[in-house]
Amino acid sequence: MPLWTVHGDGRTVAPGRVVAPGERLSWPATIAMGVQHVVAMFGATFLVPTITGFPVSTTLLFSGLGTLLFLLITKNRLPSYLGSSFAFIAPVTAATASAGMGSALAGIVAVGVLLAAVGLVVQFAGLGWVDKLMPPVVAGAIVALIGFNLAPVAWGSYQSAPLTATVTLAAVILFAVLFRGFLGRISIFLGVIVGYGFAAITGELDFSAVGDAAWIGAPEFHFPDFASAGTWSAIAMFLPVVLVLVAENVGHVRGVATMTDASVNEHTGRALIADGAATTLAGLAGGSGTTTYGENIGVMAATRVYSTAVYWIAGLVAILLAFSPKIGAVFNSIPAGVLGGVTTALYGLIGIIGIKIWVDNRVDFSRPVNQYTAAVALVIGIAGFTMQWDGFELGGIVLGTVAALVIYHVGNLIARARRTGADDGGPIPPVGQLGGDPQD
Repeated sequence: MPLWTVHGDGRTVAPGRVVAPGERLSWPATIAMGVQHVVAMFGATFLVPTITGFPVSTTLLFSGLGTLLFLLITKNRLPSYLGSSFAFIAPVTAATASAGMGSALAGIVAVGVLLAAVGLVVQFAGLGWVDKLMPPVVAGAIVALIGFNLAPVAWGSYQSAPLTATVTLAAVILFAVLFRGFLGRISIFLGVIVGYGFAAITGELDFSAVGDAAWIGAPEFHFPDFASAGTWSAIAMFLPVVLVLVAENVGHVRGVATMTDASVNEHTGRALIADGAATTLAGLAGGSGTTTYGENIGVMAATRVYSTAVYWIAGLVAILLAFSPKIGAVFNSIPAGVLGGVTTALYGLIGIIGIKIWVDNRVDFSRPVNQYTAAVALVIGIAGFTMQWDGFELGGIVLGTVAALVIYHVGNLIARARRTGADDGGPIPPVGQLGGDPQD
């Protein structure tokens, strides 16, 4: 029995139909769409190692390998591309600065192992316990503080070339509001191109390394360091990232299930295990941690092609591109001012995703427990609170995450025992019609 059956005539998708994960179009069309998915993930996947200083080609290699591993673990039933996760930027940046790349890679490995363990539990026990541990007010606070914690890093890059950074930021915003569909979704990538061109005109660009780089060559590998004194305090900074990856993977599975078949939800546990395995693999040899990619989800929604065959092609193309040092050198030549402009938008968007969780779930902020859960966590994350003892340090992301969990659960316990009404009363029920024309 073939892995994929041909959808219809293999060339077109009828109105109201989708190409299911177990189907495919003709091989020429499938290959073209696979390359399109590589283009969709390219900008964001390359941006993470460019910001953190990780080898770009190595990250691309493990992005492709991780995608193929994901397809194998999910039994070829869940279409997804695994690109670099932005949630790793803050802890990787901090860990690399304080303890070196080896410690940062150890943190990525720890996240991957823990995410796979969560996937095993979900596979056998379901998702209910995750929702209880991280209700919307807590989940939103944790995601938001991860983004806002990076604000000083963005400002540091922005200051290096304010004019270039401003041009880049303006281009990102302009493309986002000017274009619809695919071009609108890659506005950050397009903004980087504009900023790069402006930096070249103003003489900020150093292109010498690109000319010296070979067209073909093996990626640069690095390995985790679990022995250094600062590694374990660095690993603690990574643990909240697990919560973000759980939310991203669950959202991806539910989105695909909505568009294809509800039975796809049964693979949620396998998706978490697969992303955990891919992240662990990347961390073991110098790549960035991975996650399911929104850009590629958007491409699937636009094309209505959910075939896993497309993602096999995308993963293989990414692996081939990883063996070109010249491509990596081009991305490494991006000036700090360009990164300052794009990260100003990007880090803020990560924070806004957390706030969107509150809005989508209609979190009741008239309740004191919800107020303090979000307020304290955000201030700790934005200000970059730290705690140190005997060479061990906890940063703002860890402390903010702990604060959100403790305030929410202990605060609810006390408020409900005392019946003060300060606890989380659940989402605010909608009153009347939501949207549309007014009705009598």
